[in-house]
Amino acid sequence: MRRREFITLVGGAAVAWPLAARAQQPRMTHVGITTIQPRTSPIIAAFDERLRELGYIEGQNLVVDLLNPQSQAGGIAGAVAELLHRKVDIIVATYQSTLKSAIAATATVPIVMIAVDYDPLALGYIKSLSRPGGNVTGLFLQQPELAKKRLQLLTEALPGVQTVTMFWDSSSEDQWKATSSAAAELGLRLTGVELREEPYNYEKALAQAPRDDRSVLVIAMSPGFYRDRQRLADFTLRQKIASVFAVREWVDAGGLFSYGVNFPAAFRRAAEFVDNIAKGAKPADLPVEQPTKFELVLNLKTAKTIGITISPSTLIRADEVIE
Repeated sequence: MRRREFITLVGGAAVAWPLAARAQQPRMTHVGITTIQPRTSPIIAAFDERLRELGYIEGQNLVVDLLNPQSQAGGIAGAVAELLHRKVDIIVATYQSTLKSAIAATATVPIVMIAVDYDPLALGYIKSLSRPGGNVTGLFLQQPELAKKRLQLLTEALPGVQTVTMFWDSSSEDQWKATSSAAAELGLRLTGVELREEPYNYEKALAQAPRDDRSVLVIAMSPGFYRDRQRLADFTLRQKIASVFAVREWVDAGGLFSYGVNFPAAFRRAAEFVDNIAKGAKPADLPVEQPTKFELVLNLKTAKTIGITISPSTLIRADEVIE
């Protein structure tokens, strides 16, 4: 990952980690993660890869406990309690519920958050972006703020679009609200469908939208939708639906286009936070970082399959086009 993809809040410059901390290689670092994503997921694989590049080898100087909260008694809170019972050195919080449970459970174990679909400052999890305080630091990926930009790009890519349906769930409610406001500003009719019970039934969800609103689908960023990206892409291809998502893994799976942060790069950066904390840095002193680079990725093969034409201006501005 290019470091310039993320910034801190201290004069716009990267934090210089203490040289003394860099010199200390821990004998063993025990990291705990709660996630529904498998270990082979692109984001978890990117996290693991960056730790290896930094010199961590599982079984030698690293232990990673990855717990699926759906298989733990007590869900997220139970998974966090189990990680603390296992005496992890650092918790990586990929969900808001994980961060909330971890903060409630410990004031001493460092927490590296990857705040995807919530604002950690507005919710009081940190004191400020530049000086988060307490035992929490990490990344804030600003998904709600990107909602309007995605709809703008959609109207540019498909100039005739007037109606849109959006899938959202409990973890992406803020994105739904932001997208709803943006749609009103852009003159789009937006139908929202909340999915509540996993495994999500996408056919049933789409049937809840008015028939005239089913040709374009915006999918919020959430753990469940990200895990189901291949199933969702296959579904939209079968239904011949133009689909918009937050990250490029969706387009790789067959979705039409995405606009957002490089998600695996964010997890690589999270691994660097883990490394610096393991070497002595305190979370309270590490500014929370926000992305500065966003990428637009289009799948022309999908466009041809579903029978639509992407505007030339959108093709020109795309960071990558899959053909």
